[in-house]
Amino acid sequence: MIAAARRRVMVARVRAATLSKRLDRWANRTMVRLAPHALRALRRARRTATGWARRGGRRLRPFAVLLFRRLARLERLLLRGAARVRRIAARARAVVTLHRAICATILAAAACLAVAQFLDYRAVEIGGPGYAGLPGASAPTRGEETAGEAHAYLLLPAALLAAALALAALANPKRHRLGRPIFALGLLSLAVALLIDLPAGLDASAEQARFAGAGAVLQSGFYAEVAAAAGLMLGGILLVLAPKAAARYHAGPCRTRTNLFARAVRGLRRRRRRRASSRAKGARRGSRRRKGAASAPASPR
Repeated sequence: MIAAARRRVMVARVRAATLSKRLDRWANRTMVRLAPHALRALRRARRTATGWARRGGRRLRPFAVLLFRRLARLERLLLRGAARVRRIAARARAVVTLHRAICATILAAAACLAVAQFLDYRAVEIGGPGYAGLPGASAPTRGEETAGEAHAYLLLPAALLAAALALAALANPKRHRLGRPIFALGLLSLAVALLIDLPAGLDASAEQARFAGAGAVLQSGFYAEVAAAAGLMLGGILLVLAPKAAARYHAGPCRTRTNLFARAVRGLRRRRRRRASSRAKGARRGSRRRKGAASAPASPR
């Protein structure tokens, strides 16, 4: 039984090998027969694609030329615009310096402070809670007062003095210390607005006795006054610190990478002086070992 099983296995292996050889021969013959036809089909497809590409390229060539010409023109226009913007920026940077910008800010804040003295800084609304749900209506106001009336126009001379100091600093850039009195004027203006105008503006005791639902509200004059005071303080600080910041910026170390040749040249320029030799040192100063009694006795003659 075992021998019969072995014979069956051997016969199956022989038949499988024979069948694989036949299939291999048939595949090789088929490939050899179909290879010329496949090459011809590929050549025809290549010729057809090349012809279509040539025809399409000839038809699309004018449009492509027009497109690239437009793109080149657009590029030239962009380059011209960028060069013009760089020139304008360079001229503006030469005219509008940091010092001039700070002085202009101080002048604007001083002008705002002066104008705020003639604006209404407080008013009294009558029946304000009743108009809360009405979108298109507002409560009537009365008892409007200007900011200058609350403190007898004390901040008007302060605004004029701050503008004069700003003009003096603008005329001479070396007068950056004028930022300190400007900061003091801004601090004074802020103190007057918060300590005098704010309590007086929110006091509506006289109107509450006459009208029901009366309440004091602050107007735009008060906020303009506070903003102008803050601008004066900020301008004064910047005017004092701007020269130091500019000097620190220009005196900063150069972090530009250089090559080895440039470093060698820099080292030769900054070469230290050679120290004196030991003999020259000994001739200039005596030896430290020979001192008084510790020195050797002189030899007799």
